[in-house]
Amino acid sequence: MDDKIMTPMDRMLAERACERIIVDFIHRLDLGEPSTVAELFTPDGVWRWPFGDRRIEGREALRAYFGSRPADRLSRRLMTNLLVTVESPTTARAVSYLTTYRVDGYTGGMIEPRVPVNVGHYEDVFRNIDGTWLLAARTLVIPFGRATERLPSAGAPRA
Repeated sequence: MDDKIMTPMDRMLAERACERIIVDFIHRLDLGEPSTVAELFTPDGVWRWPFGDRRIEGREALRAYFGSRPADRLSRRLMTNLLVTVESPTTARAVSYLTTYRVDGYTGGMIEPRVPVNVGHYEDVFRNIDGTWLLAARTLVIPFGRATERLPSAGAPRA
């Protein structure tokens, strides 16, 4: 990128804003209200997971998709290796690695650690709209994955 277009400080602020979105997305999924991740996208934003040809487009569709997570799902994602590349004052790209721990059937308390269900990365495209950085597209790439475990119900006998 041409330093004449953006100052180093403006580039650093753009990188930080995009990094914040990456982390905020994960916090909202794991610790907040999953449907609110839609607010981090542009109005026509797209979330893709090529495995299974999943493509969700637009904030309302994103809100419904992420809001449909099972209420008894416990998940924690670890995000690392965030690399944001600012391409212009209004566009940026990022790659970030994720490791996902997740179970369904969670009723509270502490459970024994599990192996990750997914290890992969996100490929993101960001747009700056009226001074606010937002996700325009997020693609999930999962080379390592398995089905989400369902915990036995509280009254079920253990094997």
